[in-house]
Amino acid sequence: MAKKCILAFILIIILAIFLGIFLTEDNGSVDVYIDGENVTASTNPGLNTEINTKELNDEICNYSLESMNMPNTNINTLKSGIHDICLSYGLDTSNINIDSTLGENSIPVIYQVDGTSMLPTLQDGQNVLVNKTQDVHVGDIVVANSSEYGNIIKRVDEVNNNQIHLVSDNKNIEYTQINGVIYETKGISTWVDFSDIYGVVIKY
Repeated sequence: MAKKCILAFILIIILAIFLGIFLTEDNGSVDVYIDGENVTASTNPGLNTEINTKELNDEICNYSLESMNMPNTNINTLKSGIHDICLSYGLDTSNINIDSTLGENSIPVIYQVDGTSMLPTLQDGQNVLVNKTQDVHVGDIVVANSSEYGNIIKRVDEVNNNQIHLVSDNKNIEYTQINGVIYETKGISTWVDFSDIYGVVIKY
C-alpha cells in the first residue's frame, strides 16, 4: 500500500511539472529601442515559428515613429499599440520591452528649434532632446501643439488645473514699419491644454 502511495505521489509530481511547463509556454517577446530619431525592433516569436518577424518588426518601427510625433503618446499607449500589432500577426505577448537613450520605459524625441523666441536659451535651428512625458512643472521648457501657433517650444510660466501657460524666453520687442504702418513683434504668450504637450526638453 505504501509503495502505491509513493508511486502515485511521484506521478502527481511528474504531472505537475509537465503541466507547469505547458502552462508557461513561451509566448515570445518584443524588444524596442528608441534613440530620439530612430527605432529598432526585435521580435522573439517563441513557439510560434510561422510569424514573419521581419514584417512585424517593420510595422512596430513605423508605428513607434508615428507615435513619437503624437502629443498623447506615452509608454502605456505605445506598448498597447505594439501589443495590438503583435496580435494581428498571431503573437499574443505581454513581454514588450521599451529601452532608449533615456533608459527603460522612456520615449526620447529630437526636435529642432524654429525661430528666435527662446533666445538666449535656445538658438534658431538648434536640436533639443525631449522626454515624451506630460509630467510638467513651472520653469520647464516644453514642446506643445498650439491650436493658434502650431508646434511650439516654450517655457512653462503657470499651471492651472489642465491648462498650461507658455511664454517665450526672448522678451525683446521689435517694431517694423510696412507701408507706413508700425507692427509690433514679440514672443508668444499662450495657454494650451495638458493633452497638447508633446514632452519636456531635457537636453539642449
